[in-house]
Amino acid sequence: MHPMVKPALRRGWRDLNTVQFGMTPAHALTLGPMDTATGSFLDLLDGTRGLPLLREEGRRMDLPDGHVDLLVRRLTRAGLVDDARGGGADADALRARPGALDRLRPDLAALSLVTPGPGEAMGLLAARRALRVQVRGAGRVGAVIASLLAGAGVGEVDVRDGGRVEPDDVAPGGLPAEAIGERRDEAARRAARRSAPDRPPRRTPGPSADPEPAGFSLVVLAPRDDVAVHAPDPAAAQPLLASGIPHLYAGVVEATGVVGPLVLPGETGCAGCLQQERVDRDPTWPRLVAQWRSGRRRPVRACDLALATTVAGLAAAHALAFLDGSGQSSAGARWEVSAPAFQWHARPVWAHPACPCGAADHPPEGPAEEGEGEHPAEDGGAHATMGEQRHSQELGRTAHTARPAGTWRAHV
Repeated sequence: MHPMVKPALRRGWRDLNTVQFGMTPAHALTLGPMDTATGSFLDLLDGTRGLPLLREEGRRMDLPDGHVDLLVRRLTRAGLVDDARGGGADADALRARPGALDRLRPDLAALSLVTPGPGEAMGLLAARRALRVQVRGAGRVGAVIASLLAGAGVGEVDVRDGGRVEPDDVAPGGLPAEAIGERRDEAARRAARRSAPDRPPRRTPGPSADPEPAGFSLVVLAPRDDVAVHAPDPAAAQPLLASGIPHLYAGVVEATGVVGPLVLPGETGCAGCLQQERVDRDPTWPRLVAQWRSGRRRPVRACDLALATTVAGLAAAHALAFLDGSGQSSAGARWEVSAPAFQWHARPVWAHPACPCGAADHPPEGPAEEGEGEHPAEDGGAHATMGEQRHSQELGRTAHTARPAGTWRAHV
């Protein structure tokens, strides 16, 4: 191991014996007591030296025998140490492509903040290169999602859509103005490739050409049609459910952005569950949806650039968290944000017993939480905000994570 203090965390001394790593409450840690010599030694943990050389440097600085190993272990247990050469064979292959790695270094630094193990962040970043994701929909939301995922290192990002690019499809980070008149899916694929830090790995022709491809790690459904965003058609996702392919919904409808649910087939609520729940609450729901779908097509749909980009960013973040195995915050929930308040809210999508997806037959494991099993009305009542969810997760992490003696979370 070539240990280095995670470079994404800024360091500062709270007093002569206490050092703080990081600035924000979500990631800041303080370590103490620490003497001046040990504090100076921290500068040598930059990934350029292995443990044998670090021990020699420690002896030259008159540090006690075993002090270097103890310090590295302590910092590692606190989640503050990365391994400059860790991550496995895939990580070594990525390091061999310095141009691609330089593009991805900000992503690597961000991953290091949410992965405690040395070399784990590099391993996850390198693993993205082998992933395959499909985005269905190449409008202002879908095309940007595809470019974001490709830019974050996902190896293959396929885009499916019909028609040709229209002026109102153009968006920064998505379809460029010069693509107007071209096939929408081909233009979106080119935009994604331009965003990618490297060429994707070669693949043999096969599943990617099928209408309902297998082998995708995730499918993102980002329709341009606002009715499909507000009331997703369960039939459209039936092949994905049958194939066991996780899928995530995202889009904009009437100045409201929607991200979720992330559907884990057979485990979490799907579009069919959402539809059944709405019918239970409002028997006229099918009549309304039928009118919306068969009504006259509006010449221009409400989808401002800032909101569309916000939705695409959150959807890509949720997708990457799922692909990296570090979070499923949109599983079983739709995150919604509306103008002009722009405050995110989570609305639950419960597994419905009448839905053939079977998710209701597999309730989540663990003790029931307060309110579990309640089905609050979609338009009313209390629901979690993004800030409330973050706070709850932090409290749980602080309460259940054992920290080594001498470290504690900073109050900043």
